[in-house]
Amino acid sequence: MSVNVYIDGFNLYYGALRGTPYKWLNLDAMCRRLLPDREINRIRYFTARLEPYPHDLNAPNRQGIYLRALSTIPNLTIHYGRFSHHPTIAPIYPLTYSSPSDPPERVRILKTEEKRSDVNLATMLLIDCFDDDFDEAVVVSNDSDLTLPIEYVVNKFGKRVGVINPHHRSRVSRELSEVASWFYRRINRSALANSQFPSGMSDAKGDFRKPALW
Repeated sequence: MSVNVYIDGFNLYYGALRGTPYKWLNLDAMCRRLLPDREINRIRYFTARLEPYPHDLNAPNRQGIYLRALSTIPNLTIHYGRFSHHPTIAPIYPLTYSSPSDPPERVRILKTEEKRSDVNLATMLLIDCFDDDFDEAVVVSNDSDLTLPIEYVVNKFGKRVGVINPHHRSRVSRELSEVASWFYRRINRSALANSQFPSGMSDAKGDFRKPALW
């Protein structure tokens, strides 16, 4: 049975990788470890290019090196959304009131939003389904916005879809767990630890290494 895997990159990062030593993750190795009895036909990775943060000017460079490593995987394609930055006024959380009629204190913040990745994932899942590009599909995300496209693939086309929730501490997404016709589970930390790229790698451009401070 051939399987396509659709990975919400930032959902995976913030759910399973941030603050761990596993960010140099070989997605092909991870998929093969999580689905040992399946043929991995295609891996689609959905992300957006980072911009320098005032507190972390090197973030785009680290991401670029990682994307270069991912590009060495023959059956993996990277699909880009974009980041939107805009200043806005927001209430401080947790809200504290001296009386019920007092409005919450508000501060000016720079709001960062990732755009299009969830729509891109849903679109490619549906297109691949229409093209009969897979027997089964796996979605790596806990974004409940993906419920309807998964439900459509399952009920309209009779495909089996599994969902892997990268978030170890979050509650189960009831919507996704209900539409997942194959399985719904979390990522095993041992799968991340045992699916790392080698520190030193090479591609058509030459040699490169895992970022030292990553």
